[in-house]
Amino acid sequence: MDSVSIEPTAPPAPDTAQRAGRLPVVLLLAGSCMPVLGAVLLAPVLPSMSQAFAGTPGVEILVPVVLTVPALMIALFAPIAGAVADRVGRKTLLLIAMVLYSVFGTMPLWLDSLTGIVASRVGVGIAEAAIMTVCTTLITDYYSGKQRDKYLGMQVLVASLAATAFFALGGALGAQGWRVPFWLYLSAALIAIPMAFVLWEPTKDTRTAERTPVPWRQVAVPSLVTLFGGIVFYALIVQLPYVLTDLGVTDVAVIGAGAAIASLATAAGAFSFRFVSGAGPARLLPVAFGLAAVGLVVLWFASSVPVALAGAVITSAGTGLLLPTLLTWAVSGLRIEQRGRGTGIWTGSLYIGQFVSPIALGIAAAALGGLPVALGVLGILAAVAAVAAAVARPQRHTMAE
Repeated sequence: MDSVSIEPTAPPAPDTAQRAGRLPVVLLLAGSCMPVLGAVLLAPVLPSMSQAFAGTPGVEILVPVVLTVPALMIALFAPIAGAVADRVGRKTLLLIAMVLYSVFGTMPLWLDSLTGIVASRVGVGIAEAAIMTVCTTLITDYYSGKQRDKYLGMQVLVASLAATAFFALGGALGAQGWRVPFWLYLSAALIAIPMAFVLWEPTKDTRTAERTPVPWRQVAVPSLVTLFGGIVFYALIVQLPYVLTDLGVTDVAVIGAGAAIASLATAAGAFSFRFVSGAGPARLLPVAFGLAAVGLVVLWFASSVPVALAGAVITSAGTGLLLPTLLTWAVSGLRIEQRGRGTGIWTGSLYIGQFVSPIALGIAAAALGGLPVALGVLGILAAVAAVAAAVARPQRHTMAE
């Protein structure tokens, strides 16, 4: 991890600085929850979907893909969405994406083909790529300094709390039928209505974006580290239920409670970022990766549920701090004409990590003799990342107020 010198970012334009209040960020945080909605809402109804389409060839593969394909689309299309946001504009792209998210998201209410539902999920993922990229970009456009760091940390905080709520809501609605949770995708179109009146396009010359290339040296290293960070971040989100099951837990409520505890620890780590963001990535990355490393190694050797939950809490606290640290490292120093593309590249890297995480851990578990060992090896790699960050001391300039 090389030390990176980052040029200072210009402060928001005067009109932006004066107009930005709490309502815009509330809407942008709500928009940022849409990919979370897509990721966890349907998990409880996957078994019911499998039963409903039992006669469809390849149902064992297609039903899980319903849940995972949006993440792959975010990974592929977030950089493209960032380029469109820089060259065409943020607000229009966001509003279109929010409406399309609702259109594609509710299609399974009427589709009777599993392949058609998978195709609709591809559309959901492309819309999510634009939503996530633009919401993050507008936060960095509208706010600066400690306020910006606060709201970027709140993105992870709100997403973590939303994941817990959406998982419970998906289960409750799914009890009424596997199609029922898809009605919640209409929420994006409803949120788009106040967005149309409250949000505004930041003052910039979109023509300049074509002549302002992305500073790849500045963005590449944080994005590569984020790819690995995404693997670490999503490891327990996917694998903790299996860890608890291997320890003899059969009660779904207990497994859900364990996932909720880990999610709250992630939220706590993200919440802490607002207070420690001034330390910069040179100090925060070793702490974040170090906590994740300790927690994953604890899970490796856990022989009881309380010990496993302790490891999960330590890991999740570290990953909650990790994401906003990586994001601010990646986007600080970017000019407004570059910020959409830079954010899109970072977002794509994160979701590549999300998509790869269960695959990599599954392969490692098969090769190494079990999931706990695979998590332990990931913990060792996180420790290596912590040491590398401590040695390289990656820097970012503080945003001008």
